[in-house]
Amino acid sequence: MRKSLDLQAEMIAEFGACVFDVTLDCEDGAPVGGEREHLQMALTFAAQTMAKARRIRPDCLPRIAVRVHPVHHGAFAHEMETLATHAGRDLCHIMLPKVESVRDVDQALASLSSGSSAQAPGLPLHVLLESAGAVHHAFEIAAHPRVQSISFGLMDFVSSHGGAIPAEAMSGEGQFVHPMVVRAKLEVAAACHAHGKTPSHCVVTEFKNTQTVQQAARRAACEFGYTRMWSIHPAQIRPILAAFAPQRHAVELAAEIILKAQRENWAPISHAGQLHDRASYRLFWQTLELAHRTGGWLPDPVLPLFSDISLKQPH
Repeated sequence: MRKSLDLQAEMIAEFGACVFDVTLDCEDGAPVGGEREHLQMALTFAAQTMAKARRIRPDCLPRIAVRVHPVHHGAFAHEMETLATHAGRDLCHIMLPKVESVRDVDQALASLSSGSSAQAPGLPLHVLLESAGAVHHAFEIAAHPRVQSISFGLMDFVSSHGGAIPAEAMSGEGQFVHPMVVRAKLEVAAACHAHGKTPSHCVVTEFKNTQTVQQAARRAACEFGYTRMWSIHPAQIRPILAAFAPQRHAVELAAEIILKAQRENWAPISHAGQLHDRASYRLFWQTLELAHRTGGWLPDPVLPLFSDISLKQPH
């Protein structure tokens, strides 16, 4: 936790933006019987980090979340009530694991609003789908107004099949070729995009092999439609960010087209022998936005587009 929060602060100073979230894990991270103490430790870290950031740079705050236990775990109700009462100001969202249906989301929200002085009535939920049944309900879950993002839980998904999917499907390469895993990943991504939510890709366990991590992240972004990805070690964060950031040639092309379209008042244009109009302008604008959000390079002529509200994305 400390290493991740320190790295987040370091990269905020480097990029001038918070380019990744830190999720403090109270599910797998807590020792059995020590759930309440672990939660308090996580909330103390979050409060101290946010208080320091508000003093130093209030215009660029860290993004910190907490991952609670599943809804049927004995510690769940206490965790949600505690978060609702004490952590609404410090957290960007709550990560809810092992969601099987919309009923689980509604139960989580009921617990979140049950605090005696709830401070987080509108705190978004990020959910983890980790079984075949959960993936079956992906579109319904993505449609829930309080769900902001859906993550695919690779290892639990494979384990939930009782040996029918081999362990190789958990590897950095195998997870992109096993048909059942591929199908589940695509279903989650499609559900998120259908409802305007953020699809977050699963982990790569080979955390010391940065090449494997970066290759997996690139495939998740370019082939599977994911726009975020989990890391399990601070060493994975920079390779993942590099893979998800637009390539320089893509940013250059997007800048050329958007600037030319702006000069033509967003009418159709011809660029390098290809027709472009508002449909493709949206894609190229999103490329520039992504580069801006991830602290990536942008050509000087497009920088004013991010400071003048009148030049936002064309409708």
